[in-house]
Amino acid sequence: MTDYQALKNAVMSGKRDEVTKIVSAAVAAKEDLNNILDKGMIPAMREIGDKFSRNEVYVPELLVAARAMQAGLTLVEPLLAKTGRKPLGRVAIGTVKGDLHDIGKNLVAIMLKGAGYEVIDLGVNCDVAKFETSMDKKPQVIACSALLTTTMVYMKDVVQHFTAKGIKVIIGGAPITQAYADEIGASGYSEDANGAVKLVDKLLGAR
Repeated sequence: MTDYQALKNAVMSGKRDEVTKIVSAAVAAKEDLNNILDKGMIPAMREIGDKFSRNEVYVPELLVAARAMQAGLTLVEPLLAKTGRKPLGRVAIGTVKGDLHDIGKNLVAIMLKGAGYEVIDLGVNCDVAKFETSMDKKPQVIACSALLTTTMVYMKDVVQHFTAKGIKVIIGGAPITQAYADEIGASGYSEDANGAVKLVDKLLGAR
């Protein structure tokens, strides 16, 4: 029987090898894969995210925890797809046109996955057409990232295009503020990855 507290601790401590060992053993024992997520990895990422918001841990700790969680997810995701487990929701994410920065975007994507969402990661330099390629998967939220003041202005195009279709658009990145989100009509703004998860929770009524 899997020790879910040990799995949670391994994720929060960023111990990838330990996470892989615990998850591999659970898979081999044909345990309920939902419990691996719901009792181990998702609570771990929620807790480490809350600690980050309280300045009790910082970006390096958040990154190593996210990578440890990803190691476990890599093992269970293909199997979970066969069980028909439904995600909390679907989010398409990308860094906007002209911007090639992806560290913040990647962290938000991993945190969303860790919280139980399906994430469609479109990468960097995303124009409206590139975001449109995610529509066949029916995302409920579009998440836009920008690190430069010169590229953040493109967010307005994305917001206008997708809100007209009834799809929520959230934005974030170093130069972004709530005031800018309000100005361009975005559905929300977050200054960090954990806040982005909570914002998506709120918008989709998932928690």
